[in-house]
Amino acid sequence: MDLTKLLKEKFHHETFRTGQKEIIEDILAGYDVMALLPTGGGKSLCYQLPAQVYPGSVLIVSPLIALMEDQVIQLKKLGEKRVIALNSFLAYRKKRKIVENLDYYKYIFVSPEILQVPEILNRLTEMSISLLVVDEAHCISQWGHDFRPDYSKLGEIRRALGNPTCLALTATATKDVITDICTSLNLIDVKLHIHSVDRPNIAIAVKQVDSIEEKQEELKRLVTELKGPGIIYFSSRLWAENIAQYLKDQGFLGVAYYHAGMEQEDRMLIQEQFIANQLSIICSTNAFGMGINKSDIRYVIHFHFPGQLEAYLQEIGRAGRDGKQSVAILLHNERDVEIPESLIKYEFPSIEQTQQVIKYFNYEIKTTGTVLLTKSVEDQVINLFGLSETQWRFMKYYLKLEQSIEHEINSQQAIETIDHIVRERSIYKYKKLKSMKDWLQTEECRRITLLAYFNETHINKPSSCCDKCQIKWDMYQQTSYVDKGVKLPNWSQELYGIFHRNG
Repeated sequence: MDLTKLLKEKFHHETFRTGQKEIIEDILAGYDVMALLPTGGGKSLCYQLPAQVYPGSVLIVSPLIALMEDQVIQLKKLGEKRVIALNSFLAYRKKRKIVENLDYYKYIFVSPEILQVPEILNRLTEMSISLLVVDEAHCISQWGHDFRPDYSKLGEIRRALGNPTCLALTATATKDVITDICTSLNLIDVKLHIHSVDRPNIAIAVKQVDSIEEKQEELKRLVTELKGPGIIYFSSRLWAENIAQYLKDQGFLGVAYYHAGMEQEDRMLIQEQFIANQLSIICSTNAFGMGINKSDIRYVIHFHFPGQLEAYLQEIGRAGRDGKQSVAILLHNERDVEIPESLIKYEFPSIEQTQQVIKYFNYEIKTTGTVLLTKSVEDQVINLFGLSETQWRFMKYYLKLEQSIEHEINSQQAIETIDHIVRERSIYKYKKLKSMKDWLQTEECRRITLLAYFNETHINKPSSCCDKCQIKWDMYQQTSYVDKGVKLPNWSQELYGIFHRNG
């Protein structure tokens, strides 16, 4: 089979990017594949092209609705009509019609959560699934930086589907995480395609600031001088909203905020406007950027740093996907560490919350006999006990709460289990945070130390590398600009926003 010919005919590309052809050849030979390609490395083609060869459907598991919808749009632009995204935002009647006719579709995008719906999983087991794709596969591993409990059930789902060929894709994973992914998915005779996570066209800089006022001034200068478009990352929704508004007030054009608390339609609109260059600056939490098909992002600024180097590498990788020179800048104040430390603390449910939830369900079971875990019941529990969605997903998974709860929960055993897991994962998270802090404080080349974290030793440093080596700043600056001022919220406002509106 002439893969290059198929690439040109179906996807209008003349050549494969690094690693793509070898991955596709192994998939078509029937091997399970674990592939690590850098952000912007063309992971989607690795399953899109085999789907044109395989007779059955390709099932793609994706963690974000925005990511799924973006892939659907791109495939439809290529003329592919047999593509659908199944998610919780579909109206009941439309979803039911799609499920009834599911075998019509060549590409089926699903969230891991929707695979827990018996009707949908049963329908999929009746079909010919030729390839199971797990995108952002680090979400499977409990040691991955974005662990999603429902991802960890994909091994069981794969078996239910008849163990189709499996492709696991990620842009950021350590050796431990890769091993965990392969084990969870039961990848047999797996072919590993592990490529460098380095993006040599992205210069890396950490700028130390002594105060929030100095950080304000530096952000103002950068947004004024740098070529766009760009993304500015914050640790909370409040920061994203306030900075976007201040930038608008100061006369900066094409600015919007983006976070998980917005309505789905509003998020999709912001995303499309950014792709169409109607917006030039996105002030966002980490909810924005994954899978966004925009190759010309010229800078990524971290107003706050993430708690893990894996997350940092993934976020800066959203710049320069066209291969052109781009820059990643992190504004660092010593007090910033308070934010990820607090986020770790509030990521997991407290013992008191666990006790209250168990007591609630046991009472309901005694009273009614069976509890159906509908969305309205879940929302009620979240609101009643002050849980974040992350805390509830964690508790739901480790308490093994299914759609129908018929037996009382062993309080003491459950509390001990969750307490042990919380302690274990907290220690792990703080260890990851320490690696991030060490990297911020290093006096060595930032690129070398960052890649060493991912077990890479052979590095060809670019001429514009990092603030510890050399950065050619004129490559990233506009030829002319107008000075604009920005005012930021204070620390008390920020901490309030994080703990009450984080996400």
